[in-house]
Amino acid sequence: MKLVALGGMAMEWSLKDLVRDHKHEPLQFDETVDVKADLTSRDAVQVLDVDPVNVKGVLSVDKGHVILYVRLKTQLTVPSTRSLTPVKLPLDFSFTEFYVGDAAAVNQFEEDDVVIVVEDDVIDFSKAVADNILLQIPMQVLSDEEVNSSKLPEGPDWEVIREDELEAHKAENKQVDPRLAKLKELFPDQEDNH
Repeated sequence: MKLVALGGMAMEWSLKDLVRDHKHEPLQFDETVDVKADLTSRDAVQVLDVDPVNVKGVLSVDKGHVILYVRLKTQLTVPSTRSLTPVKLPLDFSFTEFYVGDAAAVNQFEEDDVVIVVEDDVIDFSKAVADNILLQIPMQVLSDEEVNSSKLPEGPDWEVIREDELEAHKAENKQVDPRLAKLKELFPDQEDNH
């Protein structure tokens, strides 16, 4: 059960085989991987399209654990968070993951290390690539026009305003209900937080 990347690299590895075969010599790779079907099936709303992914890296073994260092480059097409217009999002980042065969080994690593307990002796490299791409999508994505425009979306009965405009609007429209004015006099040391 070996998956193959566009360039021919196996996308699933046996942890035991890696530990045995690369204990003294790391596995270096520079391949192109197609994870479009995986990403769009996982999140078709957030990921509209994915270019083939260039992955360069080194897989090494230390104390029976596999360490994966990867540099990844691709381009996603994602919807603008403001208008849903498709936006090209170039990605170029690195990630490091540790693979262990036993859950007890997780305690040997730092708290911020990404440690994955391998089930059924299979490391799925394409899943690692797809997972890390999804983690890189920012919370706010805007098209070039939206970045350069000061106009915000609006509709017949609504409009989007900036936070500073909201505060000014609240200050202008701050009126005390006459029925509650007497209550405010009862608690003079309480600040109005509204």
